[in-house]
Amino acid sequence: MQTTSFNEPYHIARKFASLDYLSGGRAGWNLVTSDAAAEATNFGREEHFNHAEHYKRANEFYEVVTGLWDSWDDDAFVRNKASGQYFDSEKLHVLSHKGKHFSVSGPLNVARPIQGRPVVVQAGSSEAGRSLAAKTADVVFTAHPALKPAQDFYRDIKTRAAQHGRDPDSVKIMPGIYVVVGKTESEAQEKFEQLQHLIDPAAGLALLSRMIGNFDLSGYPVDEPLPELPLTETGQRSRQALLTGLAKDGNLTIRQLYTKIAGGRGHNVVIGTAKTIADVMQEWFEQEAADSFNLLSPSLPSGLTDFADLVVPELQARGLFRTAYEGKTLRENLGLSRPVSRYQNT
Repeated sequence: MQTTSFNEPYHIARKFASLDYLSGGRAGWNLVTSDAAAEATNFGREEHFNHAEHYKRANEFYEVVTGLWDSWDDDAFVRNKASGQYFDSEKLHVLSHKGKHFSVSGPLNVARPIQGRPVVVQAGSSEAGRSLAAKTADVVFTAHPALKPAQDFYRDIKTRAAQHGRDPDSVKIMPGIYVVVGKTESEAQEKFEQLQHLIDPAAGLALLSRMIGNFDLSGYPVDEPLPELPLTETGQRSRQALLTGLAKDGNLTIRQLYTKIAGGRGHNVVIGTAKTIADVMQEWFEQEAADSFNLLSPSLPSGLTDFADLVVPELQARGLFRTAYEGKTLRENLGLSRPVSRYQNT
């Protein structure tokens, strides 16, 4: 995860191109715009970018980074010891970008990544976030606690991707799922209740304050309903809408809301046996609410171990989960094609 708000495109392009080589083609960039308003004062700003501005910056940031990844054709480095030629200069491309937010000459001083481009993940679900995701993302993370809104989001992103001239199947939608699994329903419920008892009230309130749009809720009575809040200019608008909706629909107090979302952060929470978990995942997959899932573990490493030992075999038995990897790179294992350079055939 690297924010476009407090980084520079050349730096990000270089880091992820290098990581792609170091990992053998398994790098992915979670393109985020940063919802932590307090970060701004550590980067020469008195306040965070407003919502519209940080998405405009993110769009330009993406264009620069992907342009830098295409600085070299795949076969640019000939490394001919006999002739002394290291690279073919005709296969070098200088970006020469000048925009509102960035001025970047290029080229990148790393060869074109193994995957062509590391997998790009985007997680915004506001109007601006959806637009950015449909245009740029290979994978879209999203939060939906119920099937119907997840289906609506899935169809919307696929439609927007097609409007950008993209194959909708090339954009993988991965809603988050917070899984607490046990060998029995009662065991799973007991695990969940133990975790809920560990929520520190101050930490829970601080988490909710940030996630609901960077509004300080410490001055409000925690056992009364959530106050009316203005539309956030510095936080996640989609998450603000989700959380205020949860509070309104469930008639929840501030304390009840932060307790409800402390583990799953507003994502779908599923508690039960491997069969229960697999039933939900299968329904979301088959009903076009998800292409896959962003797994949120309730504890580490035990939560992941429980999922691997209990849920994965159940999914494999249903033919819903691989028994071997399809390829060597992250793109191949996500069913994504290797992108061609923007300079191909130019």
